[in-house]
Amino acid sequence: MSDVAGDTDLLHASTRRSRRPSVIWLIPIVAVAIGAWLAWDTLSREGPTITVTFETAEGLQASQSQLKYRDIVLGTVQSLALSDDHSHVVVKVSTTKQADPLLNSDTQFWVVKPRLFAGTLSGLSTLVSGSYIGMLPGQATTTSRRDFVGREDPPVLESSVPGRTFLTKASRLGSVSLGSPVFFRDLTVGEVLGWDIGNMAESATIHVFVREPFDKYVNDQTRFWDASGLSVKLGGNGVEVQVESLRAIVLGGIAFDTLSGSAVGQESDKDHVFPLFANKDAAQAASYSRSIPFVAYFPGSVRGLAAGADVTLHGLKVGQVTGVQLTYDAAKDAITAPVNFDVEPERFLGIGHQVFKDAATGVGVMVGKGLRATLQSANLLTGQMLVALEFEHDAPPAQVTKEDGVFVMPTVESGGFSGLEAAATDLLRKVNAIPFDAIGRSVAQLTEASTDLINGPELKRVLTSLDATLGSVKDTVQKIDAGMGPVMRKLPDMATGLQKTMTDTNRLILSLQTGYGDNTQFNRDLERLLVQLNDATRSIRALADLLARHPEALIKGRPAGGVE
Repeated sequence: MSDVAGDTDLLHASTRRSRRPSVIWLIPIVAVAIGAWLAWDTLSREGPTITVTFETAEGLQASQSQLKYRDIVLGTVQSLALSDDHSHVVVKVSTTKQADPLLNSDTQFWVVKPRLFAGTLSGLSTLVSGSYIGMLPGQATTTSRRDFVGREDPPVLESSVPGRTFLTKASRLGSVSLGSPVFFRDLTVGEVLGWDIGNMAESATIHVFVREPFDKYVNDQTRFWDASGLSVKLGGNGVEVQVESLRAIVLGGIAFDTLSGSAVGQESDKDHVFPLFANKDAAQAASYSRSIPFVAYFPGSVRGLAAGADVTLHGLKVGQVTGVQLTYDAAKDAITAPVNFDVEPERFLGIGHQVFKDAATGVGVMVGKGLRATLQSANLLTGQMLVALEFEHDAPPAQVTKEDGVFVMPTVESGGFSGLEAAATDLLRKVNAIPFDAIGRSVAQLTEASTDLINGPELKRVLTSLDATLGSVKDTVQKIDAGMGPVMRKLPDMATGLQKTMTDTNRLILSLQTGYGDNTQFNRDLERLLVQLNDATRSIRALADLLARHPEALIKGRPAGGVE
């Protein structure tokens, strides 16, 4: 019994509560900590929720389409919904914390998808990944914003390219479009960013962006011109074709340069306004600041001459025609065709160089030395004419006058092909002056008179008398052989017959003298015909001598120094 009791005492044990926490509690604590950290990390990465309005939601999907900048994901599309007026699509985008400083009033959004824009095929990667929203941040100095209106087309410059934007004004846009290249000495140095439509009733303002370092070559004397398409010129060297690039043919383009002879100033500021000229020639002409207006009255036709035609001196352009029209001259009581043109003296005197003290003195001296205006052919195919200023050494003296403040330039007969045409016209005029009708009538009268004479009774009587005379002579010869006696008895009859024959012959000669003598109308007409034929032969000989000495006159025209 005692052993059992002892064993019972030995099996009884006392318990104590441990003061250390259990290890199992570490698991939920760690899970909560991880969850809290993940929540904090998620919330710390989240940015503001923005709304972007587009015309359509083509290619966008909620919870899938992303917002990207430089291929970095800055947000995800949350939802797509129609606007209250059902005219637009409102896209809500949850952005990341990185996007917050980029969301300002100048930020631009657009849908990136496959498209051909501004001559460039872009967005091909979206064929696999799907469309997304692209963005271009504005300037950091602008205010923050959460509601935006998206673009239908991406901006031409999708990154912050260093450079400056200039403004060009033109009467019409022509072939210039969004993204058209900008050229400087055949190099592509920028793009057209767009245009303003506020004052398009008067002109169009085109925004031209020029990248660094080429923007430093733009100064106040720089000229911008339309370089779209290609330029074809037909000149003395043949056909000249000028084109900036194949891209300019499709998209249009603008070129700029500081043309030779212009003073180079300081660099132009941003948004400086320049005129946009139609072509390089117009830009070159704009570099000349002085022009002298003239008017000329040409004696003949001015067909083929129009506004914009060249005015040349020794074959080089010194101005252009400004107008050709018909007017009534009350002083002359006639309809005239005055040709107005401007001469730019800086083209041949040099910019800034002035020989005479004023324009009137210079014009007076030049006209006194024989300067005259003529019409010459500019293009044999089209018949286009130009005004040529030439020094005629044998020109008659002329005084310089003015009409409404415009100098009147003396004119001379046209040279070149026009001169040959005038000479040929004069020759034809002389040929036409020959009285072929009168000569024909005289010849007809002579023929008729000859016919009347042949068929007339007088000639028949003469022939009959001659036949009788010959018969008598024959009989006489026969009778002479028979004997002289009978012949001598018939001599008086023979003399009488011969006398009658002579009388008829004299009457015939008198009739011919009366019809075709020296004082007859036929003889006078014949003399005039010979004189006129002699003049025509002399004119043809003179023209042949001119062409023999100067065969190039058929192409270049009559020599300036006259014909020797």
